[in-house]
Amino acid sequence: MKSTHLSLIAGAAVLAAVTGFATVTAPGAPAESTAKSAALLPVERAGLVCPAPSNSDLAETQYTAFTPAGEGGEAEGAAELKPALPIVDDEDETDPKKAEKAEEAAKKAKTKAEKPVLAVKEPGKPVVAEANGSSAPALVGTATGRLAPGWTAQQTTEVTAGGSRGLLGVTCTAPDTDFWFPGASTAKSRQDYIHLTNPDDTGAVADIELHGPEGALKSDVGDGITVPARSSVAVLLSTLTAEAVDQLTAHVTTRSGRIGAVVMSADDSAGSDWITASEDPSGTLVMPGIPADATSVQLVAFAPGEDDADVKVQLMGKNGTFSPAGNATLHIKSSMTASADLKDLTRGEPGSLRLTPVRKDRATPIVAALRVVRGKGDKQEIAYIPATGPVGARATVPDNRAKGSTLSLTAPGATAKVKVTASAGSGGGEPAVETYTVKAGTTLAVTPKAPEGLKGSYALTVETTSGGPVHASRSLALASDGVQMFTVQTLPDDRGMVEVPSARQDLSVLDD
Repeated sequence: MKSTHLSLIAGAAVLAAVTGFATVTAPGAPAESTAKSAALLPVERAGLVCPAPSNSDLAETQYTAFTPAGEGGEAEGAAELKPALPIVDDEDETDPKKAEKAEEAAKKAKTKAEKPVLAVKEPGKPVVAEANGSSAPALVGTATGRLAPGWTAQQTTEVTAGGSRGLLGVTCTAPDTDFWFPGASTAKSRQDYIHLTNPDDTGAVADIELHGPEGALKSDVGDGITVPARSSVAVLLSTLTAEAVDQLTAHVTTRSGRIGAVVMSADDSAGSDWITASEDPSGTLVMPGIPADATSVQLVAFAPGEDDADVKVQLMGKNGTFSPAGNATLHIKSSMTASADLKDLTRGEPGSLRLTPVRKDRATPIVAALRVVRGKGDKQEIAYIPATGPVGARATVPDNRAKGSTLSLTAPGATAKVKVTASAGSGGGEPAVETYTVKAGTTLAVTPKAPEGLKGSYALTVETTSGGPVHASRSLALASDGVQMFTVQTLPDDRGMVEVPSARQDLSVLDD
């Protein structure tokens, strides 16, 4: 009889490093003993997708990609973002010459898509690329080896005129299967497109549900939307329903495959920006980084379960936490979108909004986002702040400029200390490090210390060193013709490190 021993330790470590989760427990071993022996290892593979930046010919877009310096995999690896493939619909083409031209165009597009738009070569230094006009494509990409932990990318688009006017910023997203977008709209004054981007080599199928203040909106065309392999599809929300609803919640799920999803929202009177997905449904939510000079703040929330939700609405300001007058609580009916006009609640000081259950024993899961306006009249500009998870061990936002960046830090629980690292610039400059203390129940807004000798743009990495949790966002502002254009990106944990439980014993396969 021959006995062959198969160790699962290495296999579990590789699985966790690639997927972010792995658990191996030998038969009879207590679960808690495995958890106690878990080790933190860097992920070895990460994926990102970026939507097509704009449909305006006046758009000027900067892409920035970055991997923070720190512990990474042993392999050198690569981190590249490439153009998504255009969708070619020639199935019904009967003209041989037109079919041949379409096939040739598809071949050229595929060849072009193999050339990276930008590639990170080393941790700690951002790389940038530019694209102008409405023809800039969506991007898909993968990072491996030491470039995977914390890999992030940002696209920032400036449009100075037209219906898409504004500063539009979005952090490229990891592909997933479930997304919530409170604050979307099918109103006549809005043009909201959901961008669905598929990074994989097989097609994906997605469903879009819309929920307004009276419940689900009727739609016959939101189901079974095909997103071809390595391609991107933009869906105008107002084409999915005949109902014009000012504030609603869009829910995107996939029947098969994975996608990245984000909403481009344009308002006839207040500019445009991206709406990124809210944190997964939870009883307590935080939306960090309301600008001090916000002239209007609107809260939009949705309860996806079978129970209604009653939540406390609290602003965590510069010196403490308080409930806004007339809006101390919000009732959210099951499967219906609720909203509250909080007006200019910050009153000249930066703040963050927190939603908590009125009754601690009834923490109904919800999703939420803020629609924030700066300026008045024809000088308005909008941005969106979704509910977001805490910074955790580390979070990063690229594309910070010499002027116009504001970092907001809020500690809804205990007082916390954070370390903020400004990376080297994309064109040169030395990294800079600052530490901050964020008092419990307050929001601290700081102008980051830029790298010495900065050339180009830089990345900000935030690490929680004690206390917390800490929630964070970065606001990027740019003045244009008297309009204070701005965009806000949240900083959830980058999940660059994963717990890998150590196997307590080997499993054996016995062969006769």
